[in-house]
Amino acid sequence: MMQSRIKINQLTTLLLTFIKEWQISANGAYHHNFFILCVLQTSIMGKIKLNEISTRAPKDADKDETKKKTREIQDQLDDLQNLLYAESKHSLLVILQGLDASGKDGAIREVFGHMNPQGIEVKSFKVPTHEELLHDFLWRVHYHTPARGMIRIFNRSHYEDILVTLVHGWCDAETAKKRMKAINNFEELLEHHNNTHILKFYLHISAQEQHNRLQERMKDPTKMWKYSERDFEESKLWNSYMEVYESCFENCNKIPWTIVPADQNWYKEHIIALKVYDLLKSLDMKFPQLKS
Repeated sequence: MMQSRIKINQLTTLLLTFIKEWQISANGAYHHNFFILCVLQTSIMGKIKLNEISTRAPKDADKDETKKKTREIQDQLDDLQNLLYAESKHSLLVILQGLDASGKDGAIREVFGHMNPQGIEVKSFKVPTHEELLHDFLWRVHYHTPARGMIRIFNRSHYEDILVTLVHGWCDAETAKKRMKAINNFEELLEHHNNTHILKFYLHISAQEQHNRLQERMKDPTKMWKYSERDFEESKLWNSYMEVYESCFENCNKIPWTIVPADQNWYKEHIIALKVYDLLKSLDMKFPQLKS
């Protein structure tokens, strides 16, 4: 009972802070505060239910104004990335998770496409090779983590070794639990021993929006290359994936997750860009000076 009371009090304080900041902040801060609410919800509330979180932008969010602010953020991200590379004291790992057609590729293109390609790399983790299967599941991942000064984006990540394997019955619950513990230790290692800052995003789309996007791949000539019958088969496992994702949020939240409403691309891109900007800005980086 006491623990429940504490959680309720924490949530109440969080919501009051959210409302207060929205009322007194400059125009556009609504989106920023909405993002903060998502992040804290994963860490304070513990287990969350995805079906209780909206997949769309707030009703009063202005699309044109939000896209304008996103463009302004992108201009500043270019400068911050240059500073990150020059100082070479920090690195950034961006983890993008989401079901098929949730917009991971689009988010990478729109949010990070304005940055200098010399300082950013994208890694997509596919089905493990024979060699990779002969090692522990994180062996292939560690090699692709970012060096100091670099930004690395994981388009799907080490979490797939829990999600896909558990949904399809290729590993049991006990193995999945051990992998979650290993992931927590792995992410802590990157943070503490390489100054790697980690942002974890779940792109949250509705089942109907996913269905629409998969159907579009069959009709739009510019998107047919993305079509795969397997995606439709995977979509039938929606409830199972939701359950395993919620377990990941609950058990792997030492570094909190951001639940990004992703039915509308313009809002998804804004939330991700803003979070990346906030983190890089908080590092208080400086250009190296000439050595005397």
